[in-house]
Amino acid sequence: MMSGSQKLLRWAAAAAALLFVSEPAFAEKRVALVLGNSAYQNVAPLANPVNDSAKIAATLKDAGFDVVDARRDLPAAETRRALRDFADRAREADIAVVYYAGHGIEVDGANYLIPVDARLERDTDIYDEGLSLDRILIAIEPAKKLRLVILDACRDNPFARTMKRTIASRAIGQGLAKVEPTSPNVLIAYSAKAGFTAADGDGQNSPFTAALSHHLTKPGLDVRRAFGFVRDEVLKTTNNRQEPFVYGSLGGEDVPLVPAPRAAPAAAAPAPPAPSAQAEARRDYELALQIGNKSALNAFLAQYPDGFYASLAKLQLDKIAAEETRVAATEKARLAEQERARLAAEGALKSQQAKAEAEAKAAEQARIAAEKAKQVAQDQAAAAEQKRVAAESAAADKASAPAPADKDKAVNVAALAAGPPQADVTKSVQAELRRVGCLTGNADGNWNNASQRSLTQFNRYAGTSLDTKVASVDTLDTIKLKSSRVCPLVCEHGFQADGDRCTRITCAEGSFLNDDNECEKRRAKKPVATRDRPESRRFPEAREGRQPKQVIVTRSQNRNAPGMSSSGRPLTGLERQQGCNGYQAIMSGVCP
Repeated sequence: MMSGSQKLLRWAAAAAALLFVSEPAFAEKRVALVLGNSAYQNVAPLANPVNDSAKIAATLKDAGFDVVDARRDLPAAETRRALRDFADRAREADIAVVYYAGHGIEVDGANYLIPVDARLERDTDIYDEGLSLDRILIAIEPAKKLRLVILDACRDNPFARTMKRTIASRAIGQGLAKVEPTSPNVLIAYSAKAGFTAADGDGQNSPFTAALSHHLTKPGLDVRRAFGFVRDEVLKTTNNRQEPFVYGSLGGEDVPLVPAPRAAPAAAAPAPPAPSAQAEARRDYELALQIGNKSALNAFLAQYPDGFYASLAKLQLDKIAAEETRVAATEKARLAEQERARLAAEGALKSQQAKAEAEAKAAEQARIAAEKAKQVAQDQAAAAEQKRVAAESAAADKASAPAPADKDKAVNVAALAAGPPQADVTKSVQAELRRVGCLTGNADGNWNNASQRSLTQFNRYAGTSLDTKVASVDTLDTIKLKSSRVCPLVCEHGFQADGDRCTRITCAEGSFLNDDNECEKRRAKKPVATRDRPESRRFPEAREGRQPKQVIVTRSQNRNAPGMSSSGRPLTGLERQQGCNGYQAIMSGVCP
């Protein structure tokens, strides 16, 4: 009995020690709300959001979150109720996470999530039928340590073609708009940078969600570094076409979603080796890269002015500068086009209109040049990042793997650096040409004559000079900048363009549709003036429409009367000339 009690006491002491060691790692309370909208009722459904939300919910549950509330295909009213309930849970939490997969749009610089029952017949309906990003930030505001919002919602706007504009100047952007959180300890992660769209994915999950499931809940990994690894993986998976981005800031301490387990202190733990200068430069560079603004990169260069990571930081600064130039050029082109349209609508002088048109054309060319420069800077920075990751991976593998494995690794990294398949680029360009109304065929990835003609139409109406012989990434980016229809809608005779539809033309009574497809008033019949014939001049009664008087010639009963022959018939003209109307000639027998 004594021996058993001692064993029990010993086991209890060990369990208490284990709980004491592990307790700090799991003391924080963590809650999450996971939303996935696929079954949209008024637009085409999405394939992956429900799968993505299920994947993230399972990842957070496996990571030991205290509450993971997973919802799918919610209408607007139930979404608001779910956010209200989650706000109550966040009051007692240290870490609050909201993940959303589905449609989201930007209107006048504000971001909105789209419930499955939204109609959005007008642009103002978004305020009633959508859920603003601010509403989600209010739901997670009570959390004490970290408030995290993850949006896999940077897809194309499915309501763009049917939504009516109540005000022409209201901006409906592509993707989601950039945000600057005003509350501390808030991070907002986009699946694609502001103003760009993200892929839904050809597999079971989107590229962004797949990368999140790999890195977000690694024990002890700071959430900012986790999103840095997510960014690198998505860039590789999409061949640099999609770049996730994080907005907001945290303090200097690491904030992992899953704390690292603490081991019992060893009796004589060896002192950790001092980090090398290269390792410190790498750590500081990754931190500056995660912050992603000019101030952080300039601060890094001030501390590390030379070396490998300094060159990488300079490329990142070039990319940021190119993006700022592109934004400025795009805004200038927009204002110039507005001024040209205003002068044309007001009927200004031709000289003023010509000047405004030249300025708009020059601004558009400057915008296209800035787009190309931005793409070059982005490609250079991405290529440098790929080389850095490959070099660091090769260095890490070299210590544990044999030389042949290193060679295989290098080959695989080189394969990952290849550009996007041409068929995918062609299909994307065709889809964008359909969106702006310049292509009526299907996006089949075959760059045929119809596709080339559609791009020629785009150049004509957009004022661009894109190469029509091939579909390129530059062409795709240029077309994506157009948020509305570019090529005019062409209707058959008897129909007219009404927004994005052709409606039948109905003419008013007394009018008819002419060959120019316009209603024309019927003209009344008028008398036709004709030239008078000679008879009408000679005989006024004929000109006046009256019948001439008839003259009846009757044969005389007197044979001896002048002008009559002996037989009693009238003489001819020749007989009269011969004098047959005389009495003596008649009696002589010469005349009848």
